[in-house]
Amino acid sequence: MSATAAARQILLSLHEVMASRSAPQDKLNRVVEIVARNLHSEVCSLYLLRDGMLELFATRGLNQEAVHVTRMAVGEGLIGTIAETGETLNLAEARAHVNFSYRPETGEEKFQSFAGVPIVHRERVIGVLSVQHVEPRRYEDIEIEVLQTTAMVIAGLIASAGLIDEEAAETGGAPRAPETLTGLVLVRGLASGRVVLHQPRVTIHQLVAEDTEAERQRVYRAFARMREQIEQMAAQVEFGGGGEHDEVLETYRMFAYDEGWSRRINEAIDSGLTAEAAIERVQQRTRMRMREIDDPLLADRMHDLEDLSNRLLRIVSGQLGTAASLGLTQDTILLARNLGPAELLEYDRRRLKGVLLEEGSLTAHVVIVARAMSIPVIGRLPGIRARVSEGDEVLLDANSGTVTLRPSPAMVEAFAVKNTAYRERQASYARLRDVEPFTRCGTRIEVMMNAGLRDDMSALSLTGADGIGLFRTEFQFLVSATLPQRERQTRLYRDILDAAGDKPVTFRTVDIGGDKAVPYLRSDAAREDENPAMGWRALRLALERDGLLRVQARALLDAAAGRTLNVMFPMVSEPWEFDAARAVFDEQLQLLRERRRRLPNAIRFGVMLEVPALAETLDLLLPRVSFVSIGTNDLTQFLFAADRANPKLAERYDWVSPAVLRFLARTVAAVRGHPVDLAVCGEMGGRRLEALALLGLGITRLSITPASVGPIKELIRKVHLGELQPQMRQWLADPPPSMRAALVAWAAERDIDTE
Repeated sequence: MSATAAARQILLSLHEVMASRSAPQDKLNRVVEIVARNLHSEVCSLYLLRDGMLELFATRGLNQEAVHVTRMAVGEGLIGTIAETGETLNLAEARAHVNFSYRPETGEEKFQSFAGVPIVHRERVIGVLSVQHVEPRRYEDIEIEVLQTTAMVIAGLIASAGLIDEEAAETGGAPRAPETLTGLVLVRGLASGRVVLHQPRVTIHQLVAEDTEAERQRVYRAFARMREQIEQMAAQVEFGGGGEHDEVLETYRMFAYDEGWSRRINEAIDSGLTAEAAIERVQQRTRMRMREIDDPLLADRMHDLEDLSNRLLRIVSGQLGTAASLGLTQDTILLARNLGPAELLEYDRRRLKGVLLEEGSLTAHVVIVARAMSIPVIGRLPGIRARVSEGDEVLLDANSGTVTLRPSPAMVEAFAVKNTAYRERQASYARLRDVEPFTRCGTRIEVMMNAGLRDDMSALSLTGADGIGLFRTEFQFLVSATLPQRERQTRLYRDILDAAGDKPVTFRTVDIGGDKAVPYLRSDAAREDENPAMGWRALRLALERDGLLRVQARALLDAAAGRTLNVMFPMVSEPWEFDAARAVFDEQLQLLRERRRRLPNAIRFGVMLEVPALAETLDLLLPRVSFVSIGTNDLTQFLFAADRANPKLAERYDWVSPAVLRFLARTVAAVRGHPVDLAVCGEMGGRRLEALALLGLGITRLSITPASVGPIKELIRKVHLGELQPQMRQWLADPPPSMRAALVAWAAERDIDTE
């Protein structure tokens, strides 16, 4: 009998067993009989994980008295090694293996060869299936294939038949004890809730095929749709040509059209599996191969195949939606490998309490959006998905960077006390709402807030911020399936100005591209970018799509009729770009005059200084602008050539490094003496230690997240610029080994909390 035929016969027989009304133990006894008979094996044994121990549940060939008696820990013996590593063992001489452990009650001393495979359910090992022979021999690859396929089907059938612990079936074997992980704080705050996976695991309801040909056609259709999606990806902004992004795309294309991959899935279908089960079977094989790969480049390629397998599985199963499309039903801690800003905005803000990211960086745009939404975020948690299950309770402390999984009642109570103290501290900041932020030496510091959503405006009165120093207009573009019409933009901008009252609002023109791509705006130039973060985005894209900028200019001018309009252009690298953008506004302004429409009382134009090149021509630009806002997020990544979306570089640069501070000091000096307002509107200004450094440089205008307004106000009131600024000049002239440590020590001496 061929391996395919043997596998099909085993699957059909197992399906009949599990569909029967027999007792669980009888079913397991029949399972090992079926496997042993069809594989012509002298021994077949099945171990299940129970209460943390691997217990012999059924055997054909070993002593029956050992059933439910032989138990071993994970990592103990050959069976325990398989459970611990999740890898297959194929041994001609079992006793020669370093982890061999003899159990006399089993009577296995006469058997020489051994092969065992993990039984995996929901990505967790829940047991081990093994075979043994008297004669020394290594099992053929096709025999191992059959054993692995059988183990996969057994896993599903065992769980569905209630043959493992209810809790283990529900959680996929995740550890149930409380566990604390440490990650990188991306957005501060405290939150608790139940884990929801951004991309829920695909649930395979049927493993054994009823119509093999029908399953094959389902896979063919899924492949066609997946390949269509990959081709569409080639036309999107985030994929460029001639560089790393192009290589990623070509790898995806290569795997998407790989005949070997589709052939292996077809072979699995031939063995009697459904389309979903066949894809999962081949995916399991890929995971096992990945564990054996030492070459990082090749391992990355296998990860690409893993991602494509997940995509194919979602397509064929019809389970395409994220948790956002399914809706949140309770207080939720969202878990994702990474998120885009638009994806985060799709979630119900009333239910979404916190976010955990396997990757993530301090200046990724999704983090900026999360700050605007006041949602605490912890990143750099590799492998967390393997340690948590959907529905697990989680305590997220994004002040200390800790995540507690499955907390005990005592932990929950302690967290509640900490949360109360945190809220009291936030309340003390709230009491500063109507207090003007003067330093101890009497200097008034303007503390404004960043916004991007209509709902953000309520924070203006709650925090007592001096105004909106940065309104990110692109959020409206990110959450829309089509380009927002002028009337819709006008309504939003008018609502923002109405909500602000007599406080100023600075609108930044649309900044899309990079990790803020929208599907309805594509650029041929963008597709050629090797690094979209430094490519055709922000003002560059808007000037190319001048219709986009004209519509936005008209909407802003209409909305600001009878008021002062502050407009800021992002990512200006040369003065002519500012001139070109302003010309679009002047053109629309003239059109409104000709039509005798009501106009803004005044228009103030400014730029974001985030491209270092602009600093070299700032003297040429200053006579033409009313204000300059330093965008420290992009500026820092450009200064350090460190992609802010790359998790490996997330901590590669420091906002208070001498390089950044010296650059900012030169900018302050260049603006001094000109009737131009200078502000910092990046995330740097919202962090207490970094804000202290900015005050030391002479910067007196900050635009920060609403949650940071109170803490920064409190900081300002403790600082004497007459002490800080001379010290900062000394540090910049002769930098200490650690500027951060020097600032912390200076602040501590004056009882200034920098956390």
